[in-house]
Amino acid sequence: MSEDASPLEEIARRRLVPVMVVDRPQDANGLAAALVAGGLPIGEITFRTAAAAEAIRIVSDRGDMLVGAGTVLTPQQVDEAVDAGAKFLISPGLNPRVVRQAQDRGVPIVPGVCTPSDIERGLELGLDTFKFFPAEAFGGLETLAALAGPYRGVKFVPTGGISPENVGAYLEHKAVIACGGSWMVKSSLFADGDFAPVEAAVRAAVQLVNS
Repeated sequence: MSEDASPLEEIARRRLVPVMVVDRPQDANGLAAALVAGGLPIGEITFRTAAAAEAIRIVSDRGDMLVGAGTVLTPQQVDEAVDAGAKFLISPGLNPRVVRQAQDRGVPIVPGVCTPSDIERGLELGLDTFKFFPAEAFGGLETLAALAGPYRGVKFVPTGGISPENVGAYLEHKAVIACGGSWMVKSSLFADGDFAPVEAAVRAAVQLVNS
């Protein structure tokens, strides 16, 4: 990560945010190493498991990648994530209490939206970047383009159903700064403790989004 770049600027520069579900803290270091070696030193560790905070701490302590927390649902999880070293937060929906806690902690948050009302609630909270989620289930690029029309200054990070087959089309839209995706870091790739398949998938993903 560039020392002068904010977390959101770095997300926009990388164009892809790997979404990781870490069941065992001991896997965090291997995942981070594979991401860095594959050329994508950024990732979101979701609060879908009890290992999330410890995994974030392990990756943050490495110092060689930008780590954030995903599936942040409560103000308490905001504190857990930030205290563990998360530099950005992502949530599936827009909870004003969660947003305000993130703002109080000085960490950028990208909440999930899928309707104009969601976006307007976020704008009232001073936000301009949102996770369009679940992207494919809510009409995909067609819906995103319709939402972007009246909200010209708003930026999106589509997540949910993003794959190698559609990520390029999303990234072509001017309102999209990056996409969230899990295909290159899914647990089946490293179930046996070998992270080489993750590194290969990450390298391919980087090549895809930069082509």
